[in-house]
Amino acid sequence: MSDLHLLSVKALATLLKTKEISAVEVATRFLARTGGNPHNAFLDIDSEVTLDQARASDAKLANGTAGPLEGVPVAHKDVFVTRDFTTTAGSKILQGYRSPFDATVVQRLAQAGMVSLGKLNCDEFAMGSANENSAYGAVTNPWDTARVPGGSSGGSAAAVAARLAPAATGTDTGGSIRQPASFCGITGIKPTYGRASRYGMVAFASSLDQAGPMARSAEDCALMLSAMCGPDIDRDSTSLDMPAEDFSAALNHSIEGLRIGVPKEFFGEGLHADVRAALDAALREYEKLGAKLVPISLPRTELSIPVYYIIAPAEASSNLSRFDGVKFGHRAKDYADLVDMYKKTRAEGFGNEVKRRIMTGAYVLSHGYYDAYYLQAQKIRRMIADDFQNAFKACDVIAGPVAPSVAWKLGENANDPVADYLADIFTLPASLAGLPGMSLPAGFGAHGMPVGMQLIGNYFKEAQLFGAAHALQQATDFHLLRPEGVK
Repeated sequence: MSDLHLLSVKALATLLKTKEISAVEVATRFLARTGGNPHNAFLDIDSEVTLDQARASDAKLANGTAGPLEGVPVAHKDVFVTRDFTTTAGSKILQGYRSPFDATVVQRLAQAGMVSLGKLNCDEFAMGSANENSAYGAVTNPWDTARVPGGSSGGSAAAVAARLAPAATGTDTGGSIRQPASFCGITGIKPTYGRASRYGMVAFASSLDQAGPMARSAEDCALMLSAMCGPDIDRDSTSLDMPAEDFSAALNHSIEGLRIGVPKEFFGEGLHADVRAALDAALREYEKLGAKLVPISLPRTELSIPVYYIIAPAEASSNLSRFDGVKFGHRAKDYADLVDMYKKTRAEGFGNEVKRRIMTGAYVLSHGYYDAYYLQAQKIRRMIADDFQNAFKACDVIAGPVAPSVAWKLGENANDPVADYLADIFTLPASLAGLPGMSLPAGFGAHGMPVGMQLIGNYFKEAQLFGAAHALQQATDFHLLRPEGVK
């Protein structure tokens, strides 16, 4: 088949099961497309490893021991450790590092039969909203290579949008799955905090980091998340002791009578007119499908930015203290003593944004400032979570924008990191509350760039989000469209 790379995860899995195509054939096609590393999306590719996995999948397909996603390719964000590929977290301080084990998410997708295409570029230690903070160069947006793909999972979003991979893993700390999914016109979901194991995920902010799938449709993401989730309490203390769930089972449920909350704070003056127009059209489509729009309020939305940029850097300053040149990763060549080695190693290995967040985090945790900043931020975080619970008394899911604008141009915010921070205004509240949130294509805005709609559900209501997203995708074709240059 000449169009294998255009097929969905579901379609590929079906054709592989019926043996109309082979896993080696599929892997070979996608490996050919990654040649030259379009959009700088990949950081590590090893064709022999991929083809070995594909041959093993073909054997399982032949003998009847295949997993539900046997032979379907996937690429992993470079914050998941892997035995067969290097793991750098987009940082020089981990350049060339190879883990002795696989992250739980990587392991579970492999058990489901997925074949790894390699590791994907990302903002350094997942810190960024544009994928311009990677030590290995910025990723470009397949819809317009002069624009950012979003971050920090920009390599994942670009790879899926450019049909370099049918699906990818991402991580979401403050919107890092949802925002790049929106900017690149694909679908992505951050599940309830604790649904997917964090074991083997290079930590940024431990109380916020969560793994999730990125693919072209809600159906594909549901298939992947079903394989990714499940308890891992022996290895991850934040893992929920909840059994795995078949999220695809609810895809075709009717959304007649579904109450969709529309927060007034998400549709204020900061939202660009082109984004609002696309979202308004998508909401009208939901009404046609039988859903009911309910006005709601999330009054502390604006406080999510200062709260997040206190809590996340505080946790990052602690988590990144392990990268000191002693046990693994980069070590400075010339130093006078142990302290000098620490200083030079971290100065050489970390990029500016990581240094900025480490210093911010160390400051807010320091004596005399902990009570004034960190403790207050945690109190407001609880209030933000309470706001959602009050809202869910009147609605089933919440809909709104993912970002205030479409993707901006590369380098546009190079000298203004706060501009990137402000772009997270709509994704941060759900992250702080630990709620599931997803982005799905909802149309196009300025310059022909994709616009994503964000759906937020209550705790453990991922299946309901998938059902609502799938209903819209059955009624529209935005998720089927691809960038003009992608053949």
